[in-house]
Amino acid sequence: MADILEIDLNDEDRICKLSSALSSPARIQILKLLYFNSYSVVEIAQKLDIPTSSAALYVRSLEEAGLINTYVQKRSRGSSKICSRKNDFINIKLITEDETVHKAHSISMPVGAYSNCSVSPTCGIASELNYIGHQDRPDSFFLPEHYTAQILWSSNGFVEYLFPFPFSNGEQLERLILSFEACSEAANYKEDWPSEISVDIDGLDCGTWFSSGDHGERRGRLNPAWWPSGCTQYGELVKLEISTHGTFINSKFASNTTVKNFCFSKTKPIVIRIGNRPEARCVGGFSLFGKKFGDVEQDIVLSLIY
Repeated sequence: MADILEIDLNDEDRICKLSSALSSPARIQILKLLYFNSYSVVEIAQKLDIPTSSAALYVRSLEEAGLINTYVQKRSRGSSKICSRKNDFINIKLITEDETVHKAHSISMPVGAYSNCSVSPTCGIASELNYIGHQDRPDSFFLPEHYTAQILWSSNGFVEYLFPFPFSNGEQLERLILSFEACSEAANYKEDWPSEISVDIDGLDCGTWFSSGDHGERRGRLNPAWWPSGCTQYGELVKLEISTHGTFINSKFASNTTVKNFCFSKTKPIVIRIGNRPEARCVGGFSLFGKKFGDVEQDIVLSLIY
């Protein structure tokens, strides 16, 4: 895979060093020399027929510009500075971004890609092609094939997902938006079967969505042909948004949790738990739909606005 050096106009110091390093034919010859092999400073001087002192200066300039790698190799008589190729391409982005405009990074997580779960009958999982394991067997949720699931259901409990935190350069998080298709879970289906489906993020209560029932009176728009009628068919799109003012679910206030309450880091994942809390008044289970089931062609989507 090619190694690409990415630079934009905000990195003015690096662009200047890069331009200076590439302004000399001798330094360009060194880059060409190092493309296929690694050489010491002395060897570079010999191959280009230049003084060792000049080769050392050229190497230092290329190193400061981030164009080559160097390391010191100890030998029986002193040591040598070994130089090697670092990049295959240089990409200089000549446009810059308006810092007043918010940007978004979205991650789509398949419903079967949970990292942990606690489920109880009635429960089960299915891929686009067939059931995975046996229905009403919680251990089926731990089969390796669970990653291919496009629908899952349980009468209570939770499923937990790990999302990477994609930032590392001090980006200021303004909003977090989580969306997924869900409904209650009853045996077969039952339109009047309320359930309180809650969302926790990194252990913080982010609110509860009230599902009116387990929807099965018609087929889901995306359901595969093999999926039987007379059971859960589709859900509703749940959109949870956390801003500096609190948490809102489908535009209704859900909790006082704000983006300021989180300490996200690139060193640990964002933990998102969806399910029924044991203390909920209506524990009517939950069903989650992937992009191949239900009515909404999407998986669980986390969007970070920064």
